[in-house]
Amino acid sequence: MPTVYQLKSRFQDLLRPLCKWLAASGVTANQVTLAALGLSVLEGCALWLFPGAVLPLILLPVVLFVRMGLNAIDGMLAREHDQKSDLGALLNELGDVLSDAALYLPFALLPFVSGPLVVGLVVLAVIGEMTGVIAVQIGAGRRYDGPLGKSDRAVLFGLGGSLMAFGLTAPLFYQIVFGAGLLLAALTIVNRARSALKELETA
Repeated sequence: MPTVYQLKSRFQDLLRPLCKWLAASGVTANQVTLAALGLSVLEGCALWLFPGAVLPLILLPVVLFVRMGLNAIDGMLAREHDQKSDLGALLNELGDVLSDAALYLPFALLPFVSGPLVVGLVVLAVIGEMTGVIAVQIGAGRRYDGPLGKSDRAVLFGLGGSLMAFGLTAPLFYQIVFGAGLLLAALTIVNRARSALKELETA
């Protein structure tokens, strides 16, 4: 299924000069991974401490975009500058799910948003990432199938945060948006599992 993740290669091409400069400056992939996690936790704390405040909501899309860039850079540093490590693989996977939880769970505090829908969406997102990793465990490749991968969740919550910042607080609207997200997250789990099994069958 189409997903924002499919744009990753073009995004990496734009970031490659910066990545080369960082590598030459001695910056490591693990440092970039931790920076992305730290940025996410800081923004998540702001959303948690000041629920519904305009500034944290406006900053959310910016933070999500920067995080996406840092995630792309840490991968390029690992692959293209010989920085792959077991620690890096652990930090990368754990950093993604922890960042998602930090950034998205605060939405459950908003009075016009259904808390159970948001929590359910975050839980299914974690299971989806776990499914992608389990694919490797059974001999397939790491699965990034959509329709609601990491980048797609960033678009969903980033757009939601922007709309909230500009005054759209209709409960029904967010029930529909996050309800649809919940269904898409469940479909993502199924797609990743099926794709991994299909990959093994055709190997």
